[in-house]
Amino acid sequence: MKKFLILIFTCLLSSQGLIFSQQKVWSLEDCIKYAIENNIKIKQQVIQTEVQKNSLDLAKLKLLPTLNGQASHDYSFGRALDQSTYQFFNQTLQSDYFYLGGATPVFNGLQNYNSIQKNKYMVLSGQQDLQNISDNVALNVALIYLQILLNKELVAANENQLNITLQQIEKTRKLVDAGSVAKGNLLQIEAQAAQEELSLINMKNQLETSYLTLTQLLELKTPAGFEVVVPEINVDPNSIITGNIDEIYTIAEKSRPEIRSSELMLTASEYDLKIAKGGRSPRISLNYSLNTRYTYLSNQPGIQSFNDQLKNNKNSGIGLSMNIPILNGWQVNKNISNSKLNVENSQYTLEGTKKQLYKNIQQAYTDAVASLKKFNVSIKAVASTEESFRYTEQKFNVGMVTPVDYNAAKTQLLNSQSDMSQAKYEFIFKTKVLDFYKGIPLKLNQ
Repeated sequence: MKKFLILIFTCLLSSQGLIFSQQKVWSLEDCIKYAIENNIKIKQQVIQTEVQKNSLDLAKLKLLPTLNGQASHDYSFGRALDQSTYQFFNQTLQSDYFYLGGATPVFNGLQNYNSIQKNKYMVLSGQQDLQNISDNVALNVALIYLQILLNKELVAANENQLNITLQQIEKTRKLVDAGSVAKGNLLQIEAQAAQEELSLINMKNQLETSYLTLTQLLELKTPAGFEVVVPEINVDPNSIITGNIDEIYTIAEKSRPEIRSSELMLTASEYDLKIAKGGRSPRISLNYSLNTRYTYLSNQPGIQSFNDQLKNNKNSGIGLSMNIPILNGWQVNKNISNSKLNVENSQYTLEGTKKQLYKNIQQAYTDAVASLKKFNVSIKAVASTEESFRYTEQKFNVGMVTPVDYNAAKTQLLNSQSDMSQAKYEFIFKTKVLDFYKGIPLKLNQ
């Protein structure tokens, strides 16, 4: 019974936790943080950065001396030479050999040093790539978040229009019953209500789709129970976009991770060229070794013990070696040629990245200016269409205009309201993009 009560209590706690998670309302900052923490591409880039760090560690460890050991046990049959006494015997001979040796690089054309520098800049470039992916995720989340807010406004506008039509149906039905207007008027308004209901369903479907898109960006399993904060967002018609395109680009060029990554990769390719050129230099290394052996012959008197032979046969050595590249299938020259081409390609990549950044800023700035103009015009259009609709509605209520004219006025009002909402959110997103290029974090006024 006690276990059963514990199980029920656990289930209640789990269900409360599920309800709590469903009731959570996500802000833009919450969405961005969660998306960055759970995005698959970001996780993959983190792994790639760790791989690059391991490559850097390996490049540093190449500066350390090498040391290798070897041990062998051999059997010789027939006529064999005893390495300890240098005598030949015609019987089975057993011998053990032990070796310890290695080398220390003294000079190799600074290839090890340049390899360390190359990998260091590749690690830094990978870190900038990680930041760039995170930034792109944040922008995508912000775009879909604002799309949800826009779709919410459009759903509300469609619902309002449908409610007005439904109210008008009731008024018209009473007039028809009283014989004041023809039944055709009622049928036309009911047909309009059916069209508006279809438009509302389509708009709600778009809202659900935007919810699905955002939850997929957040790597959530389902959009069920997901809801976002709806901040009060007001756009001042007299808003001014601070800075011009060149000023914003100057700020972005110094701080954007995609630019820094391309610059760092260019530096890494320059060090790679130095590594290739180092292949022409002689290689000098310090070599050292220590070896000994033991030999066993059966039925041979006077054979030294295992320990004595290891001690007496001990041999050690040290020396310098130089390897001078003369002809190696033209590999060094081709490596140098390819490295030069990689440097040139990295320069073009950096140039292309800068041009793309300028184009993005240019497009965002142009769109922001255009959307602000559209928003200002939409404000006037909404004001005039609202007044026109009220006037038309009053005339319709007394039978001075047809249902067709009434529905046309209402549709025009809905279109004006939709245009204003779209212009508002487009302006907000584009200005947030421009702020982002200035280094200002993404955030909505709440």
